[in-house]
Amino acid sequence: MEELFAVNNVWMMLAAALVFVMHLGFAALESGMTQSKNTVNILFKNVFIICAGILTYAACGFSLMYPGDFNGFMGFAGFGLIPGPNGSEISYADGAYTYWTDFLFQAMFAATCLTIVSGAVAERIKLKSFIIFCIPFVAFAYPIAGSWKWGGGFLDALGFYDFAGSTIVHAFGGMAALIGAYLLGSRLGKEKGIFASNLPMATVGTFLLWLGWFGFNGGSVLSADPALTSYVLVTTCLAAAAGGLASIVTSLFITNKADLSMALNGILAGLVSITAGADVVGVLDSIVIGTIGGSLVVVSIMLLDQVLKIDDPVGAVSVHLTCGVWGTLAVGLFSVDHSFFIQLLGVASYLLFSGLISFSLFYTLKNTIGIRVDETEEEIGLDLAEHGCSAYNGSTGTASAFNL
Repeated sequence: MEELFAVNNVWMMLAAALVFVMHLGFAALESGMTQSKNTVNILFKNVFIICAGILTYAACGFSLMYPGDFNGFMGFAGFGLIPGPNGSEISYADGAYTYWTDFLFQAMFAATCLTIVSGAVAERIKLKSFIIFCIPFVAFAYPIAGSWKWGGGFLDALGFYDFAGSTIVHAFGGMAALIGAYLLGSRLGKEKGIFASNLPMATVGTFLLWLGWFGFNGGSVLSADPALTSYVLVTTCLAAAAGGLASIVTSLFITNKADLSMALNGILAGLVSITAGADVVGVLDSIVIGTIGGSLVVVSIMLLDQVLKIDDPVGAVSVHLTCGVWGTLAVGLFSVDHSFFIQLLGVASYLLFSGLISFSLFYTLKNTIGIRVDETEEEIGLDLAEHGCSAYNGSTGTASAFNL
């Protein structure tokens, strides 16, 4: 039994490390898909997010998300990290790994939710406003919402299912990203087309995210169970590949161009889509789910960009919100043990809560200290305006069919 406990604990620590690598992936993807004059700003935000996310989750987030017995809507186990009576094992996982490992794994998820917002509001948000938004969102909003399912709250009691967070992490962060991008407005020069500065870096970032997703989904098994863990890794990988291929075909059909940025977002779309049901849908189902996600992301990016005129530099809203919703609803379509209508109720609950919190925070900031830099700062770039330095010189842009 001690050997099994040790194996489970090591796997969960490794999974936490893989999810940590995703932050490097987000940093590379976001900086590669945006203009070089804003690279330092984007990297700074990613550094801030992981540091603030871990510390606030330790201070109160973990106890809000897993409060023990509570009313199903909000509970609190106390400030700081408080191991149970046994000091090391966590009773709600049958002692599969230590309390400390559980905190580490869940803290990586909390920080991930914020990186989604970072990409959508890139290149024109004030750094101090972004920082002020992040603290209450990661310290209170995300953990309270997470408790509704993962902490044994009212949605868990109703039978809502979200294995690793298609909605709880991705759509929740994606809704906040949509609100932020809408209130900020489009970047200067968007109507003429804005080019990605470093598509090789964006590609590296995407593959790092794919790698990290093995920990994101594989670790959500909450043990090193050989059959279930390997199965989840297979469905995750198949959905990612299907999403990438589907986005390539869809964008080729619409634009007659082989758009690399769409292929990258298609991979991420497949990953987000399968995250809710990686352990409960069939192998062929995972391919279908990833394929639909890969096609949806192309249509969603075009709709937001060309019809709704919402400027999302990296496609974060389409990848995380659109495909997060799709993946969660897909559980109700492809798994006989889960209700589509309960899945829909869960999605609606999370989107409403995230929308209300995000709008309140962003709108308050907009009408007090402001959320957007002035035109001069935006034109010279946030690296010089906010940080007084530049990432590198002599950069040339690379084009995307949808001007991401």
